[in-house]
Amino acid sequence: MAWLVASLSAPTLAVANGGTRLPVLGPAPAFALESSKGPRVALKDLRGKVLLVTFVFTTCSDSCPTLTATLAEVGRSLGRDFGTRYAFVAISVDPLNDTPARLRTYASALGADAPGWFFLTGSPVEISEVVGLYGAYAKKADNGSVDHLFLTSLIDRAGRLRVQYLGTRFDPREMRQDLQRLSRE
Repeated sequence: MAWLVASLSAPTLAVANGGTRLPVLGPAPAFALESSKGPRVALKDLRGKVLLVTFVFTTCSDSCPTLTATLAEVGRSLGRDFGTRYAFVAISVDPLNDTPARLRTYASALGADAPGWFFLTGSPVEISEVVGLYGAYAKKADNGSVDHLFLTSLIDRAGRLRVQYLGTRFDPREMRQDLQRLSRE
């Protein structure tokens, strides 16, 4: 089940087709980070597409690979619209280790290397700022791992934050429906 992290009391608006309109939580926090595919990617560069933004790190051995593989399947379920109407952004919470090359290898291993995917990294300051702006949390543990909040955000074509899923135990079909709903708006 999707959790609306921000503004839990936001009203859900009825729309003419009998569905529901997802609440607008506010403008999506801007970012401009180094991409595993080459030049920096900014939120504004992706305007016009429905976006999914999440946080992972490549040396994670349990939840991050599971989340990334699930999101890759959601992306594939969007068919040929993935990459043209939809884009998924995974931001590393371990910028000291997650180089663009390491992010490319990680994406490829999990089937998340389609044209609609962007794996991003940056300086520790940049990453800390973006993580905080999205309402997530990340802190390097003594053992080298990263303790972080699994927060996945959906952003509409106009750059507005609409839904935030908390954790990894969400319904991928519900997420796909939310993405499609935002694309139809």
